[in-house]
Amino acid sequence: MSDLSATHLIYKILIGSQWKLAVASGHFAGSADDERDGFIHLSTGSQLAETARRYFSNQPDLILAAFDAESLGDALRWEPSRGGALFPHLYAPLPTGKALWVVPLPFDDGGVPVLPAGIA
Repeated sequence: MSDLSATHLIYKILIGSQWKLAVASGHFAGSADDERDGFIHLSTGSQLAETARRYFSNQPDLILAAFDAESLGDALRWEPSRGGALFPHLYAPLPTGKALWVVPLPFDDGGVPVLPAGIA
């Protein structure tokens, strides 16, 4: 596993109803985009605002779940994506019990999800 995982919180934005189903089963198997790409898309704090704006604007009932990257083990890989930046990709179901916290995401006046303070 990359040294990146030792010091990073990573995040997943989901629809609240998806998260509820995932909690009931103990894991999140992925969104349609995740299933298409063969891994679960995650973001670091510095990547999260653009991910939220680009892919989740105007989507109702969003939540943000935070995970310790190291806790996800060897199934987590850091791979080049948007702009060549290394993004965390999980090649396994995302265990809901490993979430450090989960919060609802409100929207700004333009419909863009507003992230909790302190995520950078």
